[in-house]
Amino acid sequence: MLRFAHIEYLWGLVIVPVFIILFLTVSIWKKRAISSLGDKNVVKLMMPQVSLSRPWWKFTFFLVAYAALIVGIADPQIGSKTEEVKRKGADLMILLDVSNSMLAQDLAPNRLENAKRAIAQLVDRLHNDRIGIIVFAGQAYVQLPITTDYSAAKLFLNTINTDMVPTQGTAIGAAIDLGMQSFDFKNGTGKAMIIITDGENHEDNAVEAATNARRRDVSVNVVGVGSQEGAPIPVYENGRPVGFHTDSVGQQVISKLNEDMGKEIATAGGGVYVRANNTNSGLGIVMDEINKLQRKTLDTKSFKDFEDRFQFFLSIAFVLLLAEFFISNRKNMRLSGIKLFEVKKS
Repeated sequence: MLRFAHIEYLWGLVIVPVFIILFLTVSIWKKRAISSLGDKNVVKLMMPQVSLSRPWWKFTFFLVAYAALIVGIADPQIGSKTEEVKRKGADLMILLDVSNSMLAQDLAPNRLENAKRAIAQLVDRLHNDRIGIIVFAGQAYVQLPITTDYSAAKLFLNTINTDMVPTQGTAIGAAIDLGMQSFDFKNGTGKAMIIITDGENHEDNAVEAATNARRRDVSVNVVGVGSQEGAPIPVYENGRPVGFHTDSVGQQVISKLNEDMGKEIATAGGGVYVRANNTNSGLGIVMDEINKLQRKTLDTKSFKDFEDRFQFFLSIAFVLLLAEFFISNRKNMRLSGIKLFEVKKS
């Protein structure tokens, strides 16, 4: 297995196309400048030391050396040994509400960001469990298929926003059904869903979907975000707040937590309902329940004893830079006078 100890340095390779464009631009300019002096053969006699090929060789050596240097600094490493590791884990699917009402600021900084922060903290607590993410508003989409790659989970989590789902609403039932389709029921591990929502604009029969999930031994847990007093929903343009959502008669819309709906869904799904606040996300209580799930022992391969391979690339860079240094842009007149394959006429 190949990995880089400092993968961020590979961004230095982005400059390679810039070097190529600059070199080609200068080469074309030089060629035109020489052509403007007169006849090609005459100019060649006037400037016998000018070489057209040597700058290309020097640039090629420099470019390859630069690329090898960047790769070397990034420190490529190869996993030299694999071992079988037995892990016990369960499957966990996060269903995150991304409707506009999640922008309400009764939880700091708003409901959605508060939920994302709590999920990130949850991911940090996971060890052997697999996790997936579904986002929903009026429709539901798989944001992250079930995986043990927690770094990818955090990366995908950072990209979530209310613009991801064009259809507004809160289709919790559709999200639950999609979650059920995403599970692998053949592996025999315990399975659970955590729905994070304010419960507003309920559009489908989420209770029935939760009941169906429970019949297949999938617990459905709900974390309610928001307050019963509610808060207005900000409107943003180009990332800046410009006001609040209003209804058809111009009255400011107040988004309130539908706690009764959340409790009903959790009861039907055989899970727990927890209300989040600014000091407690509620996911800790939910995870205590999920930790009671059956965890199946899985055999996985992991790489150990990674060995550095930067020396190889730095050696290439050094040799090429040394060669580039000793190659002159001009012809060596003594060497150019030697014509080993010229046939002299008697």
